[in-house]
Amino acid sequence: MPSDRGSRSSKMTILARLSAFLLLLLVGLSTASAPPVLAQEPMFFRIGTGGVNGTYYPIGAIIGNAISSPPGSRACESGGSCGVSGLIAIVVSSNGAVSNIEAMERGEIDSGFAQSDVVHAAYTATGPFDGRRPMTELRVIASLYAERMQLVAAKGSGIAGLADLAGLRVSLDEPGSGTLLLATDLLQAAGIGTGGVIAEYMKPGPAASLIARGELDAFFIAAGVPTNAVAELITAGKATVVPLAGPAVDTLLDRHEFLSRAPIPAGVYGAAQPEIDTFGVTAQWVTTSKAPEDLVYGICKALWNDATRTLLDGGHPSGKQIRLESALAGVNVPLHAGAERCYADLKKDDG
Repeated sequence: MPSDRGSRSSKMTILARLSAFLLLLLVGLSTASAPPVLAQEPMFFRIGTGGVNGTYYPIGAIIGNAISSPPGSRACESGGSCGVSGLIAIVVSSNGAVSNIEAMERGEIDSGFAQSDVVHAAYTATGPFDGRRPMTELRVIASLYAERMQLVAAKGSGIAGLADLAGLRVSLDEPGSGTLLLATDLLQAAGIGTGGVIAEYMKPGPAASLIARGELDAFFIAAGVPTNAVAELITAGKATVVPLAGPAVDTLLDRHEFLSRAPIPAGVYGAAQPEIDTFGVTAQWVTTSKAPEDLVYGICKALWNDATRTLLDGGHPSGKQIRLESALAGVNVPLHAGAERCYADLKKDDG
């Protein structure tokens, strides 16, 4: 019987191949009636994201579209793609941050999104990577946006804080997710531990469905806000977001430099929603030192051009938070050489 890791690996490989096939098909259709041009060999760049109901996947789709410029595409100045010439970005759904790091280590993807705490842990072989080889080849392309830890509780559950979770059915997210790591640490700091709840391990989408049916008391998700699965529950009057503050959170903040207080702004989940206390990390786009310098340089320049800015602002609420001025926020592992050169040139252009 195949292992879970083997199943995940196979699933990511199948998704990547399917995405590549569909993109090539679209390129063929779009250029079928175009004048003949010099043949250009396509380059593929796989981006590991997360579940489709989270934030990583839709943000990854926007960025993947922005940095791609398949062979035969119209030039940027002619209204075509402003991405890297010949590049096809393949956006892969995954279990999340840890899964993406491990897939990069196995060479199944070229880059991925991960929380800053997970990137740090992999680079230093600590936390969930304790006892393994330090992934010192990890490199950062950009810090994207703040990911806030959200405790989503069923309406009428009586959950007002962490202590109220004891003995209840709570989803901590899937193995391989950064949310699971944070939720586990948080429950331990609160003196509850994963053994003090009836722990479930599922993606936010299925967890939200169970909340709506009254079959789950709460779930954790670390993501950009608003998070679609959470917003839909709140709009339907099925759930609330519980503030995360107090001694347990203070303990985590004192213990980990990559964590910080990051309240959910008022109005994110409806006009009447007040500011909600919580903490968070930064979502980072990472690759490895094996990625060609010129390619990463081009990807970085494409990420921060004006055309991408328009896509990010109009495509997802978290996209508006992806800003050049915060591109290095929370970065505590080395930048990729191509990204380092990119930011140096962008600084010169701005100066």
